[in-house]
Amino acid sequence: MSKVRIQDDLYSYVNQEWIDQAEIPADRPSVGGFIDLDIDVEKLLREDITKMIEKEEYPNVHLKYACALYKAVTDVKKRNRAGIRPAYPVLKKIEKLNTVADLNRHLKDFALDDMPLPFQFSVEPDMKDTFKKLVYIQGPSTILPDTTYYKPEMAQQKEMILGMWKNMATALLAKTKLSAEDQAKYLEDAVAFDEIIASLVKSREEWSEYTKMYNVFSMRKTASLMKPIKFSKLLKDLIGAAPATVSVADPRFLNGFSTLFNEENFPLYKHWAYVTLLIGCTGFLSEELRNIGSSYTRALTGVAEMSSAEKYAYRVAGSLYAEPIGLFYGEKYFGEAAKKDVVEMVREIIETYKKRIADNDVLQPETKEKAILKLSKMNVKMGYPDKTEAIYDRLVFDENDSLLAIVSKLRRIRKEDSFAKFGKPVDHTKWAMPGHMVNACYDPFSNDITFPAAILQAPFYSIKQTRSQNLGGIGAVIGHEISHAFDNNGANCDENGNLNNWWTKKDQANFKKKTKAMIREFDGIELPEGKLNPTLVVSENIADNGGMAVTLQIMAGMKAPNYEEYFMNWARVWCEKAKEEYLKLKLAIDVHAPNVVRANMPPRSFDEWYNTFNVTKKDKMYLAPSKRVVIW
Repeated sequence: MSKVRIQDDLYSYVNQEWIDQAEIPADRPSVGGFIDLDIDVEKLLREDITKMIEKEEYPNVHLKYACALYKAVTDVKKRNRAGIRPAYPVLKKIEKLNTVADLNRHLKDFALDDMPLPFQFSVEPDMKDTFKKLVYIQGPSTILPDTTYYKPEMAQQKEMILGMWKNMATALLAKTKLSAEDQAKYLEDAVAFDEIIASLVKSREEWSEYTKMYNVFSMRKTASLMKPIKFSKLLKDLIGAAPATVSVADPRFLNGFSTLFNEENFPLYKHWAYVTLLIGCTGFLSEELRNIGSSYTRALTGVAEMSSAEKYAYRVAGSLYAEPIGLFYGEKYFGEAAKKDVVEMVREIIETYKKRIADNDVLQPETKEKAILKLSKMNVKMGYPDKTEAIYDRLVFDENDSLLAIVSKLRRIRKEDSFAKFGKPVDHTKWAMPGHMVNACYDPFSNDITFPAAILQAPFYSIKQTRSQNLGGIGAVIGHEISHAFDNNGANCDENGNLNNWWTKKDQANFKKKTKAMIREFDGIELPEGKLNPTLVVSENIADNGGMAVTLQIMAGMKAPNYEEYFMNWARVWCEKAKEEYLKLKLAIDVHAPNVVRANMPPRSFDEWYNTFNVTKKDKMYLAPSKRVVIW
């Protein structure tokens, strides 16, 4: 039994005994809640895949290729014999570049083959007309986890983390045909190019306001700023014609592009691209190279060992054939009784949300009407899709090829498919997550919520759990995802998912005040791994707050609500034991607050917490009424 009083620390009261006994697997950064379910799902599906391979019996051709990919990854002997050789043809493409003109000649193939470019771009729904497609452009990723690590005050930490990356890159370059002198030069130039990238691109906090990605530039202006890259020609080659406009996700990057990429800097780009590509290939080469190539990420997250070939094979197949595997999982393991029950819960939560908005004594009628309309048109995707996307019919390969060649081919097919969809209507029936993923999400640009089958298990949900427990688990998660429609990002989108200001000026001003109050509520929270950034996590905190508010209202209408069960299961789903390095990394880059904060902060804003456990000013989980925030 926990020695901590529930009034002082709900999270520890519920979870500490388990945390003290739990062991983190050597190949993972954490265990608990979501992760435990993911481990269970992985074990089930690996057993199923193994049986399919042994019997050579596959439910469909998509799973046959998923299993073939699994076999290719687990064929360690073949990969080890080949060593680094499968990477030579793609690395040679970088080595043969000597000028910007060389790159421009190969730009289409580089884009389709996902080769490292001095910019990133993709075809996504137009945020202001989500039934159409638009090209989005942004800068490359930095070596370090976030641009904040490049600040002068972070010099010591930067040096330490960059040292981890250099150790990895040095070990990999030593496996190539490059001379020792060239190896050192490539590494030096890669770091120099990365420094320029870091000076231009957004931080994680800036990216957290994702609706600010919509900055429409004319094609003429974009092409001019992209010189000496022939961006207009690239789009003509990929989608048949250069569109009149593109959306620049990070205008600062585009305006400074000429300082990053030019004839003088070309050697820096070339060497950065080579090292970046080499690292990206390692997961599909020998076990030795996979081990070296994953060492930086493992060091960042405190993971002692790389995953076994079998576990890694499952993750590779589960990524590239996500929908067929998710569909198989859903059909085999997801009960219709559970689906029916949870769908009814979703409908009840949406209707309760409507009532909360209708009864809101602050919102003006015009805003209420639009908010309720948005809830009415919200689509619910529960469990798994009815069928797989057409693209899976094209995801075929020669099993005799190297693993790197197989993965490269599958990725290129996906890239080609993405660019081919430009000019065609957006398919809003597409699922954002496969059925075997332990997660849930809200898509602001489709106004839909997705709950994969894999998350609909205890402690989140079980037919065997009480209604109070289920409301504290999956109910609050459902409410959380619905609340994203009204967080500081989602609130900018209308019922069709379009960026559109549907608020009155007065209501919008009040909402912004409440958002700032939410930031203040979480400001100053100190954890063993560092200080919480309340601006980075505000959208998720708004969603947690909304999820709790709506499910507590449902509890209030029940005949015999058990608030103890509700709050204790709320804390249970956030249970986590994690490596210190992983906690530090998440604190710096994750838009979600640490699990202990998510368990302990939201209850403090609600009377039910204080009434259930007799929480007073003397208790650590007491929050003065003036500081309590309830937005929805």
